[in-house]
Amino acid sequence: MDLDSMMDCTSTMMDVTDDEEIHQDRHSSYASVSKHHHHHTSSNHTNAAAAASGLLPTTTSVHELLECPVCTNSMYPPIHQCHNGHTLCSTCKTRVHNRCPTCRQELGDIRCLALEKVAESLELPCKHMSLGCPEIFPYYSKLKHETVCNFRPYNCPYAGSECSITGDIPFLVAHLRDDHKVDMHSGCTFNHRYVKSNPREVENATWMLTVFHCFGQYFCLHFEAFQLGMAPVYMAFLRFMGDETEARNYNYSLEVGGYGRKLIWEGTPRSVRDSHRKVRDSHDGLIIQRNMALFFSGGDRKELKLRVTGRIWKEQQQSGEGGGGSCIPNLS
Repeated sequence: MDLDSMMDCTSTMMDVTDDEEIHQDRHSSYASVSKHHHHHTSSNHTNAAAAASGLLPTTTSVHELLECPVCTNSMYPPIHQCHNGHTLCSTCKTRVHNRCPTCRQELGDIRCLALEKVAESLELPCKHMSLGCPEIFPYYSKLKHETVCNFRPYNCPYAGSECSITGDIPFLVAHLRDDHKVDMHSGCTFNHRYVKSNPREVENATWMLTVFHCFGQYFCLHFEAFQLGMAPVYMAFLRFMGDETEARNYNYSLEVGGYGRKLIWEGTPRSVRDSHRKVRDSHDGLIIQRNMALFFSGGDRKELKLRVTGRIWKEQQQSGEGGGGSCIPNLS
């Protein structure tokens, strides 16, 4: 790569067509892009060179220089550019199918080394700053932090389908209630009945998620059927809608039984940071073999009628101190 190609780095915003409108409303300066395209390219070329030599006047202008014109996030190495000097981040390079979104030329594998050096030298805010994270890091520390940031969005905990919705806990609670129509209850004790006809014909099944509001927090109760090795089993477990450190403040118990026999599970709820599949595959919950579950169901053992009771309490509370009322939904 020659020196001219390396230094001709710009952060020019793309010309926007009707079928490719990309976040124009985020910066008032976008409105003037199409009128002053060549002037803007030239000025950004100068800014890039100045940034590389440490002469850029303000941190704000450096951040603007590093803003990807496609996703509007800050660009980090590798930063790509076309032959005309238009830059974009590595993530968006794959999204635009190796075509420059500004001039439509093929991007190739040209790197903007000047901007990469600028990016590596800056201290930048966490990308979850808008969600409340106050931290500022050098480039590489920032990337590592963002993967574990306590303010990063949560994934939707609904287990009945692969839902791609993310957000904070209040948003996800409303999403579960309004979009997934899950059972919502207040209270720290529960008594659920899970029913399934012809249970021997079903190896994998997921029952409707139930959400409890307890101690000012939200908990998700899961119940699933799956194969554990060669054995068909049912599993009930609880997840906490919050981080793992908060989840450790709570304990829960699950109990199932009948005809003079009983199975009891006690544990700490897992955070919804762990997917329901990860929790299930770690066997971290009440596991009931199908034959035992049908025994508890009574009758001719041809229909599952399993009653699961449980309680949630805070770690510092003694047994019997938990409260908050009870909820007894019938899921038949």
